[in-house]
Amino acid sequence: MWCAIVTLLLCSSFVASQADYAKFVNPFWGTVGSISNYTFGGGAVFVGAAVPFGVVKLTMDTFVKNTSIAALQGGYTPNGLITGFSMMHESGTGGCSKYGVVSQMPLTTIEAPVNLLDNRTYWQQRVGNDEASIGYFKTELESGVKTELSATRHAGFYQYEFPAQSKKHILVDVSHYLPNVVGGYCTQTYREGEIKLSEDRKSYQGHGTYAGGFNEGAPYTVYFCGEFENVPDQAETFAGRNQFPGFNSMNPEPLPWPTFAFENRTTPQGSRVGAVFTWGNITTVRSKVGISFISEEKACRFKDEEIKSWSIAETVDAAVAEWNRDVFSKIQVDTGEGANRDHLAMLYTSLYLMHLIPSDRTGENPLWESEEPYWDDFYTLWDTFRNTISLSHLIQPEAYEAQIRSLIDVWRHGGYMPDGRSGNDNGLVQGGSNSDNVLADAYVKGLRGAINWTDGYAAMVKNAEVPTNGSNKEGRGAGLDWLRYGYVSQEMPRSISRTVEYSLNDFALSQVARGERPADVEKYLQRSAGWQLLWDSTTQSVNTTPVFTGFLTPRASNGTFNQTNYNPATCGACSWPSLTYEGTPFEYSFTTLHDMETLIELMGGPESFEQRLDYIFVPYTSQADLGANGAGINTIMNIGNEPDFATPYLYNYLNKQWKSVNQSRAQTNQYFRNTPNGMPGNSDAGALNSWLIWQMLGLYPIVTTPVYLLESPWFKDINMTINGNKTLRILAEELGDDSYYVQGVKVNGVQWNKNWFEHEDVMAEGGTIEFVLGGEPKVWESGVVPPSPGHVNL
Repeated sequence: MWCAIVTLLLCSSFVASQADYAKFVNPFWGTVGSISNYTFGGGAVFVGAAVPFGVVKLTMDTFVKNTSIAALQGGYTPNGLITGFSMMHESGTGGCSKYGVVSQMPLTTIEAPVNLLDNRTYWQQRVGNDEASIGYFKTELESGVKTELSATRHAGFYQYEFPAQSKKHILVDVSHYLPNVVGGYCTQTYREGEIKLSEDRKSYQGHGTYAGGFNEGAPYTVYFCGEFENVPDQAETFAGRNQFPGFNSMNPEPLPWPTFAFENRTTPQGSRVGAVFTWGNITTVRSKVGISFISEEKACRFKDEEIKSWSIAETVDAAVAEWNRDVFSKIQVDTGEGANRDHLAMLYTSLYLMHLIPSDRTGENPLWESEEPYWDDFYTLWDTFRNTISLSHLIQPEAYEAQIRSLIDVWRHGGYMPDGRSGNDNGLVQGGSNSDNVLADAYVKGLRGAINWTDGYAAMVKNAEVPTNGSNKEGRGAGLDWLRYGYVSQEMPRSISRTVEYSLNDFALSQVARGERPADVEKYLQRSAGWQLLWDSTTQSVNTTPVFTGFLTPRASNGTFNQTNYNPATCGACSWPSLTYEGTPFEYSFTTLHDMETLIELMGGPESFEQRLDYIFVPYTSQADLGANGAGINTIMNIGNEPDFATPYLYNYLNKQWKSVNQSRAQTNQYFRNTPNGMPGNSDAGALNSWLIWQMLGLYPIVTTPVYLLESPWFKDINMTINGNKTLRILAEELGDDSYYVQGVKVNGVQWNKNWFEHEDVMAEGGTIEFVLGGEPKVWESGVVPPSPGHVNL
């Protein structure tokens, strides 16, 4: 009756506010790769307790003895040995580990042969199955200790259930961090630390300083403040030699034994420090720990203000309420009995994974004083710029604006905006200066708010005009070549992928220059065509039927192309020293989205372009050795890596949208499943999951432009809250398992003859997109193809 006397929109909003979308999240999706029970090749996702964009991401840290197929970046692995439960982690990342700091470890004995300086002597297997849900994680160790975790933005809640007859010890090892299992240049290190016990031994606080890891970052310091519910029977600190610069479990050298004392410990450079707390008669031990990058006092304040009770259920309930309110309710679909449970799980788990990082550390910047927001763990923009940012723009406008302001503030005080940033330091850069793309995408869609766009454009110009001379830390490491030749020469690593990305970066500058410095538009627009300078019209494909002619090709600084032993369908390791990163030149030849008009011309026109695009989806055409990290993909098209994200949708540029629908759905159905091994590669801070969300919405954004491609939605009625308080409804008439080809579209009630629209059409103020679907392909669009705003004839 109440709903009958208010608008349908208000009623649906009320119902959504009461809905528990969190129950559809599958935290274990993506935890296994192609090798059973190993993370390597899977999503490498964080599994633990966290709130949206939280600083604390609390879970186990593990070590996998078979290091050749280990992936420890998120802490959690399906079969690893537990070395501790720590407060900070990334999610969905490849490469070397970062964080795994501020830890506790429950032990039932600390007698020899246990050596607290050597976690090989106390690490634990698990028994039974791990459990996880929003804001909650549980595991049981072979010692019989059950561990439950929950978290707030800056604090963590630990609850341990010990066997009744066992000793009850909690180890706090300040020097603990995630190892880099293969060793090498990006191994983390512990530098120094301190731990102090309260007079009653119930509380402890201190700090640890760490360095290195994935981004080869400068040292950073984390302050901590821990408290136990019950006063321990005994507590003592310990100190010992550090295995600098390695990780103690990896070092074959025997370790000395720690020295114990009933006193506070401050260690000299490189020495390890920690404490052990012991109880006798109780079986349940609970602990709260706060962390801060500013001070111990602030860490204590976070602990006290964010976790007020000793009920883990209250902390979990608060996390669930926050996720439902601030994230999941932004995209509402039918969750009734007839809804596809796997689709619900993949939608809401994807929303979860794209909101774990970056981390909102506003008020927690230890490097400079500023009124601007501060965000860290941009891990990494080269992954998230392609479609995560466009989704954040719609459903998280305040957080997204804050992130952009933070990127600009990093330039103000640090010299360059990051491409990757973690531990309060910039690094690494895989290809281009992709912060440029982030700013441009926001700018062309009208985001202004409190962003200082004069400074924003200046930060972009710094990337474009001041090369970092071979550095992979920030900016454009091959920018000197770019300025000299208009392309990156083969003498520089990643010459082809860098050239393609620098082209998009300079197109991004031209987009922002239209409003901020019009005199610069033509300069950067011309430079954005640099990718054409690597296009050799005589280069042919190798081992393909048919043979395709015309590819991005390595070019020397003297202007000559190098076709010697060149196969566009291979890229060696596809890594730092290769011609391209995370994709072959064959794949990168489809990635110039700002000028598809020229690309289609260079590939021989629409028919030849379509033939080549068809080919990359043909099974067993891949000539790259993806190994166990390849998720079983055998086509040139690799949906597991970001360069290929837009490729299935390029048929829209031929006015054959039905083929975009067909190919993108085929990719999703084949490689995305609601299972532990159902993610085709690293989540990459939720980038892969953002792609899936756009697929389910039936849309795809063309980054650095206001254009969205129309595809085919997976739900009959999608109710989105965009731009804070606007509503977008996406309706799909006649949707069914075999009925998903578009027959016609209306936008805001008007019949639409284009397979694309612009941000102002429906995304700025909200509105409706109505699809009519059917079981047969149809060329329904008769309007112009999507634009090529970066079209340049060289």
